[in-house]
Amino acid sequence: MLTLRDTPDNPVPPGGTLVPVVTSDGITLRAAHWPSTGRTQKGTVCLVQGRAEFIEKYYETIGDLRARGFAVVAFDWRGHGESARVLDDPHRGHIGRFEEYRRDLKAIEDAVLRPFMPHPHVCLAHSMGGAVVLTGAVEGWLPFQRIVTVAPMLGLTMVRWPRINSVAARLLQRIGLGQRYIAGGNAVSIATKPFEGNRLSGDRVRYARNARAAQAVGAGAVGDPSIAWAAEAFRAMARLRDLRLAGTITIPTLIVAAGADPVCCTATTERFGARMRVGDVIVLPGARHEILSETDVIRDQFWAAFDAFVPGTAVAEADPAALAVG
Repeated sequence: MLTLRDTPDNPVPPGGTLVPVVTSDGITLRAAHWPSTGRTQKGTVCLVQGRAEFIEKYYETIGDLRARGFAVVAFDWRGHGESARVLDDPHRGHIGRFEEYRRDLKAIEDAVLRPFMPHPHVCLAHSMGGAVVLTGAVEGWLPFQRIVTVAPMLGLTMVRWPRINSVAARLLQRIGLGQRYIAGGNAVSIATKPFEGNRLSGDRVRYARNARAAQAVGAGAVGDPSIAWAAEAFRAMARLRDLRLAGTITIPTLIVAAGADPVCCTATTERFGARMRVGDVIVLPGARHEILSETDVIRDQFWAAFDAFVPGTAVAEADPAALAVG
């Protein structure tokens, strides 16, 4: 049975609905949605997570969005959180083809977004989720009216010799070793590693909160990826490095990059964003990879940019009694 887990400093946002969603190829995803807690209803924000993330990590962000007047949808990708696995090892982040993430997003659209959630539909995507969403924007299959993506995975700074690693991963995938961990990989979630020297956040309190959330979800906080995931990620990033594609995106898009990102390449992100015709890219100085788990100063800068770019559509004045949640 699907659950949403909490810890004393990270309670489950009240008033939500937890639902299983089955994809076209039979994978069961954990999804949840919440109504707005604002006086006006501005639409829906769908959270599109990064690799090795899970719904519990986004409770604070869910509260921030609801208070702004947005309903929220969150879900775990296949192989993440409490969504189904295709490998016996639940800790190994694995994907057969990157296109499978499109099936996940389509299932969320059909089962949750279109039938239940108020318009307009906006996505807030992070890291790997940003790569999936920008690919969808280029290919024209996204169900969103606006895109905000944070530190999208368009290039990696944490990998030395990315071209060599890309070729190696593809070769190993081709000879049938794709389900193995990447070289040196293991089951330990990056979210549970020590704060000192971490790549994700400069906020010690939020980092510790996320580590406790990862411990609470157990295997839901996956460890290192498989060789196949790495090969597919390199393919996806290589395609998006064709900067001509950025100019074909017709959905208004805001890219928020992290100025001190030790995971994804900020320079690559800036080059992509500069080619967009219906969007913009901004860089938050000093921010590490997980901007939404950063310090208050950095998060305030992000929310100022978000609020300016996604004003939403106030469709009705809400009845205060109807906003009571519990």
